[in-house]
Amino acid sequence: MNNVKNDGIYDARKLGVPKTLLLGLQHMFAMFGATVLVPILTGLSISTTLLFAGLGTLFFHLVTKRKVPAFLGSSFAFLGGYAAIAPLQDAAGNVLDNSALLPYACVGVAFSGLLYFVLAALIKAFGAKRVMKFFPPIVTGPIIIAIGLTLSQSAIDNCSACWWVAIIAILAVIACNIFGKGMIKIIPILIGVIVSYAAAAIAGKVDFTAIKEAAWFGLPVHKSATVFSIFGANFNASTFVTSIITIMPIALATIVEHIGDISAISSTTGRNYIKDPGLHRTLVGDGAATIFASLFGAPANTTYGENTGVLSLSKVYDPLVIELAAIFAILFSFCPKFAAVISSMPAATVGGISLVLYGMISAVGVRNIVESKVDFSKTRNVLIAALILVLSIGIKYSAAGAISFTVGKVTISLSGLAVGALVGIIFNAILPGKDYNFNEETSLADEETK
Repeated sequence: MNNVKNDGIYDARKLGVPKTLLLGLQHMFAMFGATVLVPILTGLSISTTLLFAGLGTLFFHLVTKRKVPAFLGSSFAFLGGYAAIAPLQDAAGNVLDNSALLPYACVGVAFSGLLYFVLAALIKAFGAKRVMKFFPPIVTGPIIIAIGLTLSQSAIDNCSACWWVAIIAILAVIACNIFGKGMIKIIPILIGVIVSYAAAAIAGKVDFTAIKEAAWFGLPVHKSATVFSIFGANFNASTFVTSIITIMPIALATIVEHIGDISAISSTTGRNYIKDPGLHRTLVGDGAATIFASLFGAPANTTYGENTGVLSLSKVYDPLVIELAAIFAILFSFCPKFAAVISSMPAATVGGISLVLYGMISAVGVRNIVESKVDFSKTRNVLIAALILVLSIGIKYSAAGAISFTVGKVTISLSGLAVGALVGIIFNAILPGKDYNFNEETSLADEETK
């Protein structure tokens, strides 16, 4: 393996086809738990979700010149929006048939994607510096840390379903990454999933009924679930407009998360993707993927923290690996039986893997702060970091939102992460003592070429 490893970083293109394919599978499995959970919580199709996660990722890579090793999966930020327009449960917890309202909710999500284009156009016209001065490491670092920590509760909840199954997954990942040799060391997540899943199956904790009943082949998109199905005799203009007004503001929070994720990937790989290929390109890729997915009945797409965690563990940063993961997701979207296999994965297995990955995300945030040499002897920096972390982690999000306020007849709900990020951005802008200049920042890749 020495011939494919440079300074601890592996070159996927020299690993060979079988090993590179395994790396792609690993990234696909890493995103499955969270990506599949969104359609389960909203009533959207799992197969459609997989298809457009794959297509959205490939389009993102095309727009970003195949430079950014990011995977686009289902966004949790819009859960409140879906619940407001097309609730899956009533106040008593009874399951509702929301199939007629879901396309209207998707309209609102699709319009949200347009805000990405607006910001991308502003960055292209005026330069990234004017935007990134609001996102220095003292803001993005704590936001990245908060992204991992706010997700941690879901990991613990899943682990609680069966702790010994979760612990098997965790120990398998740790053992492979610390003591593994060769390929074993760079596919710890995939091995952790397989070992934990197998242990749970042997112990009788996996229900195979849905897998047996599922078909081998099926179309992942159905016209009745797309936005195009609402235009007809039964078109409801009021619900259409309400969805747009209610859901569109959520994009302000997801854009902040997008910048945080791109910063996290940059910190992980040692390359400044905000400068090259440019934040405007990553925003266009993410926004277009969200619009395209929503129109056809899939959840909004977003850059995925889980895959950033995999990058940190495997140290394989080649975008080709992510593109293979996207192709696998597309292929498997046509196989309902495979979707059933993934859906039957024990919650504890997902929890064990997620626990490691979410921790890796937070660790990347710490690394971002350390490597940027943020001066915590300055009170302003301590205050900004403190506000971001406490608000992001302390405010609990629910279907009705965490912080809600009404503008006219429209109720806007923000998650704790959105509140923390916005407060951090505002305080960084107004407090004196800013010492960060985006133009002076140089990526590790630039240093290596000097």
